[in-house]
Amino acid sequence: MTTNWDQYVRPAIRAMAGYTPGEQPQTGGVLKLNTNENPYPPSPKALEAMRRVLDEQGAERLRRYPEPLGDRFRATAARVLGVRPGNIVIGNGSDDILTILTRTLVPEGGRVLSLEPSYLLYGTLASLQGARMEEISFATGWELPEPWPKPGANLVFLPNPNSPSGTVVGLDRIRRVLPQMGAPLVLDEAYVDFAPATGLELVREGLPVIVTRSLSKGYALAGLRFGFAVADEALVREMEKVKDSYNCDAISLAGAEAALADQEWLQETRAKVIASRDHLERGLAHLGFTVTPSEANFVWCRHPRHAARSLFDGLKAQNIFIRLMRYPGHEDGIRITVGTPEGTQRVLDTLAGLVGSAA
Repeated sequence: MTTNWDQYVRPAIRAMAGYTPGEQPQTGGVLKLNTNENPYPPSPKALEAMRRVLDEQGAERLRRYPEPLGDRFRATAARVLGVRPGNIVIGNGSDDILTILTRTLVPEGGRVLSLEPSYLLYGTLASLQGARMEEISFATGWELPEPWPKPGANLVFLPNPNSPSGTVVGLDRIRRVLPQMGAPLVLDEAYVDFAPATGLELVREGLPVIVTRSLSKGYALAGLRFGFAVADEALVREMEKVKDSYNCDAISLAGAEAALADQEWLQETRAKVIASRDHLERGLAHLGFTVTPSEANFVWCRHPRHAARSLFDGLKAQNIFIRLMRYPGHEDGIRITVGTPEGTQRVLDTLAGLVGSAA
């Protein structure tokens, strides 16, 4: 006998496609440039902090539940970011934070807006909440449209820097358009560690803005799964009602606290990634690609004579994994994570062979 689970599963779940993450190759010898991981090892101080949790003396921390609100991490993050501990809520990766925000602010049957093309997970979160997802195209130059065309949603998502473009909307533009939205704005700053500015001052100004952060990109801790939000303390208290009681484990809390405290490591690693990003952009332009200048740790581009799919397949055949970005109504493009100098040159050399030019 086989149970027909379709009769039990919510119709909205059966109807949705679900978010598809980047491919995670399990074989060796692959140059993995498809999910925007940092090419360098995490801070040694973060690794040591996690080891201490696992040694004999630290075993007691694993026997007990972790801090439910991550008070030690929040104190460190508040000092580094110039906010109060009560402004911070922790999550199992920034995707967890985005889920908590959607559950907190969006009612069933509500409206969620995002700019497009951008992070496809936002639509999945709206579907899970039983809300309606609406998309708004960026204005020329990857700017917020002004005037704002669809006011009165329950929540607006803006990745800043954006994926796949790597572009940034300036704070002055956000301040101007925000009152027209009539909704809280989520500034998804997963890639902000490679950008020149952050929207944290908008939270400090008391505007209806929530900044979400990840340790996966700038801090090279994608495998740890840790993220957080910075928001008004009143909203943080409501989000704490929604999140799982112990949504971050003792190891991730220790590693995250030490990583965020090691700003010297971050600045050194950031400089190396940006140098490779500049080299990648110049090399792609030399090969005839149309390149969108990036403020993130990836580059989005197209080639006028070669389809994005053929370039994706050609690189994959050489064990180089990038991301094929496909959005309805938009021409396909390829997104290449910034790697080490050696990895960057390898992808440029391989593309040179595919497009018939020299890097």
